[in-house]
Amino acid sequence: MIDLLISGGTLVDGTGAEPRRADVAVEGGQVVEVGGLAGLSAVRTMDASGHVVAPGFVDVHTHSDLTLLSGPEAQSAVRQGVTTVVVGNCGLGVTPVAADPGALRAAAGYLDLDPSVRWEWNDLPGYLSALDAARPSVNVAALVAHTPLRAAAVGFGDRPADAVALDRMRGLLGDALGAGAAGVSTGLVYAPVCYAREDELEALGRTAAAHGKLFAWHVRDYADGLLDSVRQALRVAAATGCRTQISHLVAVGRRNHGSVARALELIDAARDAGLDVALDVYPYLAGNAPLSQLLPAWAQEGGEGPMRARLTEPDVRARIRDEWRDMPNSWDDIAVGGRALTELAADPRDLALDLVAEHGNGVQMVAGGRSERDLADALTHPAAVIGSDGQALDPDGPTGQGTPHPRSFGCYPRLFAEYVRTGRIGLADAVRKCTSAAAERAGLAGRGTLRPGAAADIVVFDPARIADRATFAAPQRYPEGIRAVVVAGRAVVEDGAHGGARPGEILRIP
Repeated sequence: MIDLLISGGTLVDGTGAEPRRADVAVEGGQVVEVGGLAGLSAVRTMDASGHVVAPGFVDVHTHSDLTLLSGPEAQSAVRQGVTTVVVGNCGLGVTPVAADPGALRAAAGYLDLDPSVRWEWNDLPGYLSALDAARPSVNVAALVAHTPLRAAAVGFGDRPADAVALDRMRGLLGDALGAGAAGVSTGLVYAPVCYAREDELEALGRTAAAHGKLFAWHVRDYADGLLDSVRQALRVAAATGCRTQISHLVAVGRRNHGSVARALELIDAARDAGLDVALDVYPYLAGNAPLSQLLPAWAQEGGEGPMRARLTEPDVRARIRDEWRDMPNSWDDIAVGGRALTELAADPRDLALDLVAEHGNGVQMVAGGRSERDLADALTHPAAVIGSDGQALDPDGPTGQGTPHPRSFGCYPRLFAEYVRTGRIGLADAVRKCTSAAAERAGLAGRGTLRPGAAADIVVFDPARIADRATFAAPQRYPEGIRAVVVAGRAVVEDGAHGGARPGEILRIP
């Protein structure tokens, strides 16, 4: 007798194949049979009539590094159908802890929503063990973030990595990749990573390539310098042979609308030349990042403490205000706490400086000014996968405070409501982008499809009802239309309720 039989549904198996009527049999945490299984005996049968049965969504781009330790139920992620998350993106991460732990934690303030979470690890194995002990509801894979690597080898200042520092970073990264990391990420707008030269990026790329792992890029500029920034990532990919992911490909600022299509042309040319390059994107016209990201690189030098002190100096503030005269975004497009800075102060520049001076990297902004055409171009590109760029949050816990980006609660349902139901993306292709294609980018073998031998990570949803309810004004709302979410063969969510199961696996990638 099998453990679970999901019967009567429309199977969309994650491969891109057309939907078909099929039942799914699960035993021991794996899919064991797919097809017409009427009469098969099961401990439990779940009726999926009128619903899509698909692999659980694989969120290749998250910042849940610490929120999963605070709220391992992964409420906002699993309730939208996510069964696997990849942490450590954008060069922001929590391991290795080989530099000043306090300075590193401050640099990762964007991730650090619960001060009670204790950092009791020094390296990737220790961090993964902490996740094991937390027993999350979702599966977790980790990238090694560039920030802690550079902090350990160079510090937080604006200086190049010399030969000794490069060897140090290669060694730390190689150790982590050998211990099961899925790859490495950089975030070239964040200090101290923004001070990295191209030889340093090539060193990371070569180390990733030697281990057959991913190199994910938050590129240096998504505004006026987007195309040059994509070219840099592609140069490193060509020089090193590493599998490369361009994170959340967007163009910021109205004067840059249309740049995504040109960036995609560069990616297509690289792919045609044999490079393994792809991208991820989320279906929103506004992003979310630390407010300190708006600061010029020189103002962030030395770490959060020196940055905050510097922002109290009148000459420094005047210089930054002057550099902000030609920002690609309007201040009307930048919000904190759900309100535009222009609504909160007569001079939004002074308010932004005051907030970062007082609270550092923990202040989150939502920034708009993006183009619907750019978004559609990225979402529909054959090499694009979906990544929320969000966090697993619990509205009733420490991570549920403030006004987060709604993508943390509704990214995947929004894709199906706004792009699949309207005919802009086909159902099978949308599921592929959320499942097998994403799993392949991160090197997650055996996930992202529903076929015998695959992990029994499954989402059952109503294609006519699935929709996000989270908004920028009220982001902490769970979606509609999710019938069930199964992780490792166990039902975690049913009929909109989290049942408390925490069967997620911490994935160590060989």
